[in-house]
Amino acid sequence: MPRVTPITTKSDLPAEHQGAADAVVKVFGRVRGPFSMLLHSPKLAERLLPLVTFFRDESIVEAKLRSVAILTAASEREAAYVWAAQVAAARGNGVREELIDLIRAKGDPGKLPAEEREIVSYTRQLMRTNRVDQATFDALKKRYSAQWLVELTAAASYFAFVSGIANAFEVPAPPDGDKLPV
Repeated sequence: MPRVTPITTKSDLPAEHQGAADAVVKVFGRVRGPFSMLLHSPKLAERLLPLVTFFRDESIVEAKLRSVAILTAASEREAAYVWAAQVAAARGNGVREELIDLIRAKGDPGKLPAEEREIVSYTRQLMRTNRVDQATFDALKKRYSAQWLVELTAAASYFAFVSGIANAFEVPAPPDGDKLPV
């Protein structure tokens, strides 16, 4: 049960802030998850929405690889709602079940292909220590570019942020969603 009443429709907001709920619906199709809490601060919710569409539509990071970072961030933050919401997208983006299982279990990425292993390691380090070792950083920067690495880092950090909102306000995962270990 969420710690505050979720905002799920624009009628849950004063008239002057109902446009924020309309903007959330435009992006997601409905109000749900962390945005049902973020709408308690309508201006904050409105300012975050462009990041969602940027990552979805404009980022140079391939959707499959971005999904690897997003799932890793959600797993590391133990964010049941964000995990459940992002697993289906990851599958749709071509992330293999073996990789999803490994991230869910916080398993050893050592046997993964280099491109996946480096992203899992990078994101785990960032989530666990707020730092990334030089070798891991350099491997990704060399493989891609500085812009790519900035956008991957921003995507992982954004999903860590919404994971914090979902966790702090105890937004429940959908009962039929993919589960993280308890």
